[in-house]
Amino acid sequence: MFSSCDKYLDINYDPTKPTEDMLNQSQILPAVEMNLAASYGNYLRIVGGFLSEQYAQRYGTSNYLELSQFEVKPSATGSLGYEQFYLRVISLGSTVINKAKESNDNGTLLAATVLRAFAFAAMVDCYDSIPYTESVTDNKQPKYDDGRTVYNGIIAEIDDVLAKVKTSDLVATNFLFPGQKAEVWIRFANALKLKLYTRISNVDSDVLPKIAELLNSPLPTSDVAFKGCWNPSAGGENPFYAGEFGSNFSVQYNVVVNTTLIETMKNSGDKRIAAFFTKNNKDDYMGGVSGTNFSTFTDIYGSASFSRPVMTYDAPLSLLSLTEIEFYKAEYYARMGDAANAKLYYESAIRQSFKSAGVDGADENIAYYPYDQANWQKSIGLAKYLALSGVDNFEVWCELRRLRYPAFDENVSGANICQESSKVYSPEKYVSGTLYTPINVSSYIGNNALAERFPHPSVSSNANPNCPVNFDGIYKLPVFWVKK
Repeated sequence: MFSSCDKYLDINYDPTKPTEDMLNQSQILPAVEMNLAASYGNYLRIVGGFLSEQYAQRYGTSNYLELSQFEVKPSATGSLGYEQFYLRVISLGSTVINKAKESNDNGTLLAATVLRAFAFAAMVDCYDSIPYTESVTDNKQPKYDDGRTVYNGIIAEIDDVLAKVKTSDLVATNFLFPGQKAEVWIRFANALKLKLYTRISNVDSDVLPKIAELLNSPLPTSDVAFKGCWNPSAGGENPFYAGEFGSNFSVQYNVVVNTTLIETMKNSGDKRIAAFFTKNNKDDYMGGVSGTNFSTFTDIYGSASFSRPVMTYDAPLSLLSLTEIEFYKAEYYARMGDAANAKLYYESAIRQSFKSAGVDGADENIAYYPYDQANWQKSIGLAKYLALSGVDNFEVWCELRRLRYPAFDENVSGANICQESSKVYSPEKYVSGTLYTPINVSSYIGNNALAERFPHPSVSSNANPNCPVNFDGIYKLPVFWVKK
């Protein structure tokens, strides 16, 4: 019955209707996971990739051209992001939580709580204020809670279940840790708290003792990722692969790698480039430029001229990697002024990234980017930007906004790198390890600036008077964990 992901990846499949009372936790929890995977591992990966300047629009297509100009419209953040998270992750997750409480199933209670918390956190990271305290009530117009309230609330929910659960407790059928008991979910819960507290530490150093406690708690021993559950049939593939690389006749290939990534990795001799990206039709690595699809270059470049992310139908879909955890450790010690341990875990994170990518060259990369305690945000920010570029692009966008590195080079813009009118593409003008202003950047963002958040989706603002009002400057209003 659970040998395939197919029916759980179909967002029209809703196990709570019409026979919710007849379904058990093992019939609902996989649906929670697969809908989380579909939104986080595809939609948010793509958006994060464009907003972090790791992806660019493929020649000849235009689906994400506005995103590549840092434009996120309220009409575009609804169905696969906001609605799917609320209707098919948070709502279904709450159903599992209620059923687990009724049957004293603490292992499954923890799993559903962590997955739901992960979804809430991702929504905060996009919008800042979201419905939380009234999100699963009968109220059709729930209030919006500020991001810090949501973070505090989901951490408290996790702590409440952790106080009850035992490592040997059973967990309902699931794809993340099939056949495993609650111990692995406890480790995931601790790692998620570590991530959330690290985000908060950017604006509130009072959480540092809580991070110290978590560093001494059980943490994952392998990446928290959906793996081994994908198959090559329609509906069973890794969601990003299915949408961007699959054989379905309706698939339109849009994503190519950005000059920012390709040139930075080429300049440092980073061997992860072969694990993360493909070569083009000239047996070389070439990136696109944010804000354009090279439409004027018809006689020079074709669709095969640019490198694409390496992706297979069965590629793991990461929620929280060992590489991230090592970077969180490095950041904690950096904030504490412990340069030796910060350097130790910074280097450990880079080595873990190379190990996960299956390539050597970590020591050379560390030598090229040595840890600098005096500029620890720059060291960790750039290293994380590169390490997660082939793993979790949404997380890259989050950490880019928080750590502020890589930073913009104000002397180089996308228009310098790619001169559309004269058909001149000059990647050598890009400055390694920096960002640049996209060509035709959104007027709401302007030069040398990031898109800091999503505007609230039209599906919510049109129906709920409690929804915060979208305004022209909301794109540049940081979420709560960004230091102002």
